[in-house]
Amino acid sequence: MDNLIKNIQFSKVLDLRELVKYSEGQVISRTIAQTPSVSITLFSLDKGEGISAHTTDGDAMVQVLDGKASITIGNKNFAVNSGETIIMPSGIQHALQAVEKFKMLLTVVKH
Repeated sequence: MDNLIKNIQFSKVLDLRELVKYSEGQVISRTIAQTPSVSITLFSLDKGEGISAHTTDGDAMVQVLDGKASITIGNKNFAVNSGETIIMPSGIQHALQAVEKFKMLLTVVKH
């Protein structure tokens, strides 16, 4: 059977923050799992970079690994910091802006 998790070592203790590096002026992503019902992706965003407003067909959970970001869900803004988590519900427009260098683990669970 093929592994569902990819691009990451198995049977090893890992620091997720070390699996995506910062790159000046860029958004970097590393897909960990992608199935029809779940996607898990690591992201790093340089200060000032962002992910534009969009909707998804699944609930999205952002786990902040490093830094600070501003997340907009619908018409509400949220400040998120390292160690915090926020859920962005499916069908509601959301966006993200890195207030400082920012890393996150994004898990999307689709309906």
